Amino acid sequence: MTDLSENPDDAAQRSLHLLGYGNGDANWIAPLDDTDHDVVVVGGGQSGVAIAYALRRAGVARTSVVDAGRDESDLAWQSRARNLTLRTPKTVSGPELGNPALTFQVWFDATHGERAFDGIDRIATSDWADYLEWFRRQVGIEVRHGVRLTDIESADDGRLRLHLENDDRTWTEDTRKLVLATGVSGTGGPYIPTAVAALSDRVFAHTADEIDFDALCDRSVAVLGAAASAYDAAATALEAGAGDVHVYTRRPELVVAPLGGTRPNPLAQDVFHLLDDEERWRQRWRTAAQGANVPPESVERAAVFENYYLHLDAEWLSASEEDGRVVVHAADGTRTFDFVIAGTGYQQDPATRPELSTIAPYVARWADIYPAPDGLESELLASAPYLGSGYELTEREPGAAPWLGDIHVFSIGAAVSFGRPVGDIPSLRVGVPRLVEAITRDLVLADLRRARSTAVGGPVDDVR
Repeated sequence: MTDLSENPDDAAQRSLHLLGYGNGDANWIAPLDDTDHDVVVVGGGQSGVAIAYALRRAGVARTSVVDAGRDESDLAWQSRARNLTLRTPKTVSGPELGNPALTFQVWFDATHGERAFDGIDRIATSDWADYLEWFRRQVGIEVRHGVRLTDIESADDGRLRLHLENDDRTWTEDTRKLVLATGVSGTGGPYIPTAVAALSDRVFAHTADEIDFDALCDRSVAVLGAAASAYDAAATALEAGAGDVHVYTRRPELVVAPLGGTRPNPLAQDVFHLLDDEERWRQRWRTAAQGANVPPESVERAAVFENYYLHLDAEWLSASEEDGRVVVHAADGTRTFDFVIAGTGYQQDPATRPELSTIAPYVARWADIYPAPDGLESELLASAPYLGSGYELTEREPGAAPWLGDIHVFSIGAAVSFGRPVGDIPSLRVGVPRLVEAITRDLVLADLRRARSTAVGGPVDDVR
């Protein structure tokens, strides 16, 4: 039993020792000649670190994590998360994966005082960022920062060749498995509506971007969209001293989450990927049609300012840049702003992701597998990758690219196939073990086939 009064570092290390973690980094995967890694995880945030931890706990020691950010300050929770608190209930299991000594509560009580956790309603975003840094140190996951994946190709003998770069060089590394844990950008990137697509970055940003809110002091700001990230950006601009902030939504009313929030049945979410395609599509379509909601506290955070304005039923018809400002033609009239922020969510088409451009023609999207019924069409859902039960990419044309099964997507790009925002905190409890089981299964079965083929003197089997 974990002693919660014990120093959290000591308790964490003792628990890991009792579980056999890190004792010589036992590796149960047979080395493959001329292969640098068994698994490479792209993304050093909460998902990437939790996945690497789980893989090493399972005996896959040759796991490497890369992240394009310069250091931990570039991770989403520290650079682009503008909500003051997490939207997830504080008691939801996270990256600790069943180890109580690694929970947020243990760290928080040790940092802020005994029973401090009992006194908070929601976890502060800054506290969560600090906890994740502590968690990464405890489980000993090193992230290679400043390393960007630029391309993927199939190599011989069950390997993937990764093209990597940093500020001053490019190179390749080979791995047997690749996990894309790239957060909300996932397999695509920010969704930019046609109305604002021509605006320059001098007057426009998406909520996915790093935004200099101090530069918006005394400026007139328009926010396109009225979901959580849009309202968080609006409130941040107001708190930074913006002259006025106008939030626009095409809907006739705000989609506000019930007070206290609602949490979908986690057990139903856990088995979503086992439903047939028709049911999965219909559920995801209904969710998308309802629109992303906004927590009441996010609305209240902006509404306390007298210079906040909400425009309902106000779809943008066009936006043009004139004399360094933006002229917006909306359904409720024309106005001019100094800066525009789009809180319009993300799309997940692999063809729009630079590092996936080479493999994208082989990747099956939902549109390739399931033709949407009349009245239930959605370009955004249809362009998302159609994943297998282990989060693996699947082939658009069977037999053309079997190596796609060695690329796993643990990000928002998996949401259509798995019915939840994969990569968010609630998805870790079941999702990470499921992913790790699929990876270790594939690696071990490939090794057994290779050993059997070598023993009888025959050619190496296609392990995929």
